[in-house]
Amino acid sequence: MPSASSSFQSLTPNPQPLAPSFDVIVIGSGIGGLVTATQLAAKGAKVLVLERYVIPGGSAGYFEREGYRFDVGASMIFGFGTQGTTNLLTRALDAVNVSLETVPDPVQIHYHLPKGLDLKVHRDYEKFLQELTSYFPHERQGIRQFYDQCWKVFNCLNRMELLSLEEPRYLTRAFFQHPLACLGLVKYLPQNAGDVARHYISDPQLLQFIDMECYCWSVVPADMTPMINAGMVFSDRHYGGINYPKGGVGQIAQKLVEGLEKAGGKIQYQARVTKILKENGRAVGVQLASGKVYQAKRIVSNSTRWDTFEKLLPAEEMPSAEQKWQQRYQKSPSFLNLHLGVEASVLPSGTECHHILLENWDKMETAEGTIFVSIPTLLDPDLAPAGYHIVHTFTPSWVEDWQGLAPSEYEQKKEVAARRIIGRLEKIFPGLDAGLDYMEVGTPRTHRRFLGRADGTYGPIPRRKLLGLLGMPFNRTAVPGLYCVGDSTFPGQGLNAVAFSGFACAHRVAVDLGL
Repeated sequence: MPSASSSFQSLTPNPQPLAPSFDVIVIGSGIGGLVTATQLAAKGAKVLVLERYVIPGGSAGYFEREGYRFDVGASMIFGFGTQGTTNLLTRALDAVNVSLETVPDPVQIHYHLPKGLDLKVHRDYEKFLQELTSYFPHERQGIRQFYDQCWKVFNCLNRMELLSLEEPRYLTRAFFQHPLACLGLVKYLPQNAGDVARHYISDPQLLQFIDMECYCWSVVPADMTPMINAGMVFSDRHYGGINYPKGGVGQIAQKLVEGLEKAGGKIQYQARVTKILKENGRAVGVQLASGKVYQAKRIVSNSTRWDTFEKLLPAEEMPSAEQKWQQRYQKSPSFLNLHLGVEASVLPSGTECHHILLENWDKMETAEGTIFVSIPTLLDPDLAPAGYHIVHTFTPSWVEDWQGLAPSEYEQKKEVAARRIIGRLEKIFPGLDAGLDYMEVGTPRTHRRFLGRADGTYGPIPRRKLLGLLGMPFNRTAVPGLYCVGDSTFPGQGLNAVAFSGFACAHRVAVDLGL
């Protein structure tokens, strides 16, 4: 890839008409990118979203096979509540006058864990505490104290409009309107969930359960999970709840695109950005694989920070701030995905939508250690043919384990891995193998190819224990005119988290543009 000069780089290789110009170009149509784009379009900005694939959504996209509509990523969706300020997906859709029907899920997760720890996280908070306490009656007080601390974090967040923490006027206004909430967040910002849990809980197995409670969405144990994030997740599941979008997770991105276009914004598909162009060190445009060039006053990258600063910009010119970030954070594993269509008779009566299976605590963070299961057709039967269900199973996997294989070896390895996972799932879904109607297997290579994410990573995770969220960067970068949005910016992974990032990024860009 030719290097982009830090001095002026011609936006048009030949003296032709000027490249199309916009207020903002967003690279990628993940949820963070789309929220940024729709928020800015609603404020009157001239916005262009460039998406490498044929549909929007990224990890929140979908694909269809033989009558099944599969979610690309997770089906456990936060942010669709109707109250407070943390219902960010609802707010993002409202901002561009679109809406989406959702189906409430009465249980967030059904855990199947070592030593017979088999319990459900009910939407009803007291019911969840009661079930957890039945396994650890000697920790009754500690359980309530820990989860009540999570509520304190959530209540601080839920009192104020969540916008850019890089904008001084917003911070000043938020402090004067909600001083106690702001002070509460300052208290929790440098803390991790594990430290708070150990302050109230001593039982080793219960602390392992708290680790899994964090790992299932942060991909790190409680000691490395920021308390701000834990407070948001562990409380909002009981407040706004888990709500599945009718028609599948892909409908979120589809609706945001509909709203973007209503507001005057544009999206272009099969438009793979290969280079961010700079003039006198400032980001001023992008170049596509086709050679097409677009100019903009501001560039927002919804790619990972690795892709942004090592591929779209010359790696040898990486700013020191990004080098320091890479010393603190590393790529999380990707996933091995099994998209299964199964006979409805396979699922016992009363089966919940989301499951986590782990047989050995020591393997929680290893490749294929923890198995995640989503059965979205229990909430929306129209996603599968009549008489069948979707069982989407995924487990951590690293891209290195799938490299250097001949095509036949690659297919064989996928088949063997799938059978291994299905064999383990037979413990909670007897007859799963015999009831298979359809199976498609995706690997980290699949994620890298179709989602354009470095090594197919789920997102950044700390290399070591950090002070909560203090090390996570905001949206502005060291390159003037360039912003990042998505899971490698504050506050991290998850659809509601990247929506937060999108609101914050749009706010910062809007202020910088004077909108």
